[in-house]
Amino acid sequence: MERVAVAPSGERNINASKGAVLVISTPMMDNSCTRFTPRIILTLVVGCSIWVTLAGNLQAQSTPARRFPTVPGWGGNADNEPRVGSAAHRKSILDALPLDRLTPAARTQILSIAENPTLFRQLPSQAITCDKDMFLFLTRNPDVLVGLWDLMDITKVQSRRLGPYQIEAADGVGTVCKVDLVYGDASQHIFVVDGSYDGKMTPAPIRGKGVFVLHSSYAQGSDGQTTVSGTLDCFVQLESLGVDLIARTLSPIIGRSADSNFMQTAHFIAQVSQSSSHNPSAMLDIADRLPQVEPPIRKAFADTIVTVARRGQPAGRNTSVQPAVADAKDRGPREMAR
Repeated sequence: MERVAVAPSGERNINASKGAVLVISTPMMDNSCTRFTPRIILTLVVGCSIWVTLAGNLQAQSTPARRFPTVPGWGGNADNEPRVGSAAHRKSILDALPLDRLTPAARTQILSIAENPTLFRQLPSQAITCDKDMFLFLTRNPDVLVGLWDLMDITKVQSRRLGPYQIEAADGVGTVCKVDLVYGDASQHIFVVDGSYDGKMTPAPIRGKGVFVLHSSYAQGSDGQTTVSGTLDCFVQLESLGVDLIARTLSPIIGRSADSNFMQTAHFIAQVSQSSSHNPSAMLDIADRLPQVEPPIRKAFADTIVTVARRGQPAGRNTSVQPAVADAKDRGPREMAR
């Protein structure tokens, strides 16, 4: 039985077993950087597009992309703030991290990467309309996004959980990427990514690491809808001199690809939230059939869908929507650190 039908417009119709059809636009991921550089650069792209999902919309107004500067004074302003990407700017980001709330091992891991990055990029600030609970759930459970894309037949990435907040993803052609959520609260999440490539494009395995810091804020409009605003700081470190030089040379190409994937994925997340509010029955059926997602996470996703649906109901109106996934303990804490 075919799970997904491709619409001429580039959308995907996810057929629910109960007869409902959910139409979600297909994210158009830009893989141009992997055609010009070794695939370890996918550490940056995967890190931005698998979990980071998070705060962008193609229709939203955004600030210019922030790149590692190559011209002295680039990015400065009249308030004497450090230019974007400068050592002072990167230090200010690290100084604001809640490092005292992390384990010594996590602090050491973060600083060893972020204090000496091959590439730094602050992705375009974005604002999307998205339920806060759905935003936090998908931020902390990127395997749900991978499962949705798998169900839509638009990705070959395979993921598996290594722990409550650790996921390993592989693209099937040599790239393996481990995503580790080391800290998370409503306004900030810190991810550490460890990637490697061992395939036809290089004679020897190549490794890379990254630290990704997501800052988010929330505002509720008069219509009751929540706007999530976010900024993502990316620190990427490559462990090969040759790849290091290539990455620095082609950083504009890599950066534009990361920006595009970031916005496309965020647009997709906004659609998931909207569909959960408007068509929860179809979304619950999808949650029950998600590949690559463990039952407890499917259950937590279903619970979040129900929460979003109930929140979207007019005042005084009850909804009969109930989760259709077997009970399990919700592993989505309001705050976590390790």
